[in-house]
Amino acid sequence: MTVIDSAARTDTWTSACELETLTPDRGVAVLLEGGRQAALFRLADGRLFAVGNIDPYGRAAVMSRGIVGDRAGEPTIASPLLKQAFSLVDGRCIDDPAVALPTFDVDVIDGIVRVKISPNRSETRPT
Repeated sequence: MTVIDSAARTDTWTSACELETLTPDRGVAVLLEGGRQAALFRLADGRLFAVGNIDPYGRAAVMSRGIVGDRAGEPTIASPLLKQAFSLVDGRCIDDPAVALPTFDVDVIDGIVRVKISPNRSETRPT
């Protein structure tokens, strides 16, 4: 995990790791500002995604340990706790569309994977 300065602006990025260290279809946890966490994934086809690492159902930091798959061609991550599937593209729960993981932009500069600190989408929890 990488820790960043808590005084950082919301349009900044944090360096997560070297691209070559990411194992395809496996996740890693990235510590962001304010104790937030992202689950970073490199798919077998080379695409990169980052979603919130906290399972909205079990409230545990486990999404980086989830099972990568797909539903009708859409890349997903299944929670290792209760197995709900979430879209890696937009964070929505495939099994319960009212629930979603936050999503984060990801890029690579000079072989270093970076995750944007501010999420694109906020988390929604089950009722």
